[in-house]
Amino acid sequence: MKLRNVLLGAVALGLMSASTMASAATWRFGLEEIKGSVQYQYAEDFKKLIEQKSNGDIKVQLLPYGKWGSTYSALYDAIQSGAIQIGFGSGALGGTVPESQLLSLNFVMPSDQWQTVKVLNSPEFLESQPWQQAFKKRGLVPLAELTEGYQVWTANKPIHTPADMKGLQIRVMDNSLLRATYKAYGANPISIAYGELYSALQQGQAEGNIQPVFAHEEMGFYEVQKDMIFADQSQFVATLMGNKDWWQGLSADQKKMVKSVTQQMVKKGYDVQKQFNDKRLQTIKDKSDINIIHLDDQQRDQFRKLAKPVRQVYVNDTGELGKQSLDILLKQFSQSSGSNGSSSDSQSADSAS
Repeated sequence: MKLRNVLLGAVALGLMSASTMASAATWRFGLEEIKGSVQYQYAEDFKKLIEQKSNGDIKVQLLPYGKWGSTYSALYDAIQSGAIQIGFGSGALGGTVPESQLLSLNFVMPSDQWQTVKVLNSPEFLESQPWQQAFKKRGLVPLAELTEGYQVWTANKPIHTPADMKGLQIRVMDNSLLRATYKAYGANPISIAYGELYSALQQGQAEGNIQPVFAHEEMGFYEVQKDMIFADQSQFVATLMGNKDWWQGLSADQKKMVKSVTQQMVKKGYDVQKQFNDKRLQTIKDKSDINIIHLDDQQRDQFRKLAKPVRQVYVNDTGELGKQSLDILLKQFSQSSGSNGSSSDSQSADSAS
């Protein structure tokens, strides 16, 4: 009888474990980047916090680049449909959420990277009605903004002024604002799939490239380019977004948990990108003789003047929601700069209205 009770207890325990596993929700998290990237490290930390705070009731499955398809639009479509509950969207997201191209505009963000992170994740911007509505009308919800470091140019010749960029076939993400920006600089922007970019640079199909430092290193792009140019014109920003129906189906406590985690991840994400970019830049220096150029203020001003009219292109393309989002962002950057005394490209920016 005693043995029978032990066996029954073991069976009951097994059933309880199976029931617990069956009831655990799985959130699929789609990334635009491969393992070893800023997005992947952010996602690993996000996963750890969600699983801890939910006491194992929620499991987060990470899907890096290539696990969901080969084009960014496939990822965004999967999030919109709910096949993937949560994921990142960056420059190419403009084809799905045109207003998101705001984060690709050049010379809008301050030169202080931490200041940018705080403003992008502030309730005044992130939870503003126009920014939220721009995503929600496409079945998405913006949850956080992850900056991944300055967008850095590479080319096979030095670039100091717009004249140096004239006619350069530079690869940009599939984003109409980026194309408009680099046309304004005098370049010839082209779009090439991320996975095909190395060979395109190697074979001369593209003459220049735009990436955060860590991406130049992890994908080996610096190996097939001669010059790396820091203009500090924009940071690479990825929006963490969720499927709208999935988000609305969460309990109040679950939503509160997600917001708590994304708030914790603001500083973590900033630290991750800084660590990755600093380390990867040193690796590039150690492994190559690529010529590194830092533009001075006078040189940057030449590009800034050409970039500013593109703000009106953005407003024309996106309408009232885009204009309101731009106005809010410029206002928050201006107020933030004024409060801490740091310099900001947005301080002297004219409104796009």
